[in-house]
Amino acid sequence: MRFQRGRLIDHVHLRVADLEASKGFYRAVFAALGLDDVLHEGPGFFYADELFVDKADDYIARVHLAFQAPDRETVQGFHQAALAAGGRDNGAPGERSYHPGYYGAFVLDPDGNNIEAVFHGPFERSAASVVITAK
Repeated sequence: MRFQRGRLIDHVHLRVADLEASKGFYRAVFAALGLDDVLHEGPGFFYADELFVDKADDYIARVHLAFQAPDRETVQGFHQAALAAGGRDNGAPGERSYHPGYYGAFVLDPDGNNIEAVFHGPFERSAASVVITAK
């Protein structure tokens, strides 16, 4: 059996009620996974540019999930398709100030989760994905 990783999810953003408790929790679980050297501090904290965690004063259990897109046109198509399928606009396609070249669009899914498609600008991948073959 083969699995491919690195093709779909760009990042996940969790909003939490207690930032310090969450930081302790994720430090422990990532250390157990051998990933204890990837914590970065900021307004919240993040691991390996993939999991962002910050405090929400108006805490509502919502997840922000971002999918990778190969170009701007795909981001625009994502936004149109999501709205046509019942999503609610949460940020039209456009450049964002997160870093140069960041082009994203945001919608709320039927449960209120913030779903994004993002193109990070011109890039060259070292590989299309990582292939994991079960032994």
